[in-house]
Amino acid sequence: MYSGFIQTVLQSKKIAFFGGAGVSTASGIPDFRGAAGLFTEGGEIPPETVLSAPFFARYPKAFYAFYKSKMLYPDAKPNATHYALARLEQMGLLTGVVTQNIDGLHQAAGSKRVSELHGSVHRNTCTVCRHEVSLQDVLRGEGVPLCPMCGGVVKPEVVLYGEQLPEDAIRDATEYIGEAELLIVAGTSLNVYPAAGFVSDYRGKIIVLNKTATSADARASLVLRGDMTDAFSALLDALR
Repeated sequence: MYSGFIQTVLQSKKIAFFGGAGVSTASGIPDFRGAAGLFTEGGEIPPETVLSAPFFARYPKAFYAFYKSKMLYPDAKPNATHYALARLEQMGLLTGVVTQNIDGLHQAAGSKRVSELHGSVHRNTCTVCRHEVSLQDVLRGEGVPLCPMCGGVVKPEVVLYGEQLPEDAIRDATEYIGEAELLIVAGTSLNVYPAAGFVSDYRGKIIVLNKTATSADARASLVLRGDMTDAFSALLDALR
């Protein structure tokens, strides 16, 4: 079933990967924009509002109540997709991973060249003195985490609505995708901009693995609608 996917990957010498929330669903992290995801749950305040920079600045307690209950999965482990990509990098075939996810699972699987377009839950910084605070410290206390150095409010280094993408992530994503002869797009609807612009600007060969249609399907040489974890499990077996 995945022979065409595996053959195309193995015949390519420079591969880039662009992934979204669907990459981590097999690790137990919900696809927030999927049929049963966070952005379909409703409620008094839309998630887009809670996860915005103005809301964080004005209502940090309410932000963290939502953030800790809905966005943090500290026990999640990498799945076959993460491990297959790490293996491709070790083989010198992967230029890099460009991810919209904030969970750090690509690095946990062994990937080194990772552009985190939307930041990471594992990096947290005091808004006053810029002291760095671990995810474990954020999770340890109740309510709003405060800096142990100055008592300032700690902010996760994730891109909230109303904030710009990190310059270093943009630079790395541009490099990884620009060097590639094959771009694998997986687990993303490509509806979130400006991140999705990296795919729309790419002019090389594309493979898409996603449960629903994407804007890249018409340009892709191969589109797979099945379970992407199965596809990458088969690829991982072929790489061993």
